[in-house]
Amino acid sequence: MDIINSSNYQITLGSGSSRRKELLEMTGIKFDINSNPVNEDFPDTLRSKEIAEFIVTKKTNSFRELVKENQIIITADTLVWFEEKCWGKPKDKMEAKKMLKMFGGVSHDVITSVGFLTSKNFEILTETTKVTYKELTDKEINYYVDKVNPIDKAGSYGIQDWIGMIGVEQISGSYTSVLGLPVPQVTKQILKIINGNL
Repeated sequence: MDIINSSNYQITLGSGSSRRKELLEMTGIKFDINSNPVNEDFPDTLRSKEIAEFIVTKKTNSFRELVKENQIIITADTLVWFEEKCWGKPKDKMEAKKMLKMFGGVSHDVITSVGFLTSKNFEILTETTKVTYKELTDKEINYYVDKVNPIDKAGSYGIQDWIGMIGVEQISGSYTSVLGLPVPQVTKQILKIINGNL
């Protein structure tokens, strides 16, 4: 069932993320997937949400010549912002363990930007969620990294994973945004586009 009446629209998720696919599927919205690999480098001058929005724009640019009438192409990027630095995906297990050690006992921001491209317009929404971990022991960190190998995860963790279950003491903001897609905000934006308000 298409819970949002998008029969006149083709909705495309421009992401290869299995987590974003699962999240969008949970909404009941019908969509297809078409992801293009994009270099996610960004200028050193950018800070915080500027980085996520810059990368989302880059991801969207690969679709600008392809978007059709009555099509919505959704792109997204998630990053961790901590101590005035962007923490993306770790390059190896050692770096993953170092990241998680730094996050223990303090708060960091998880920023997800989502782009909505139509034949007429391009809009970005950005959600920032504050995540606070307890002090993580070396044993807990080593167990998680060795078991999951989170090198494909921004900040070296998935909040839905074991480390999130036992380690996250508090979040302030959107839980689904930390997962990779702020679902309530995304569905609201899709409805605005379908109803002609954007």
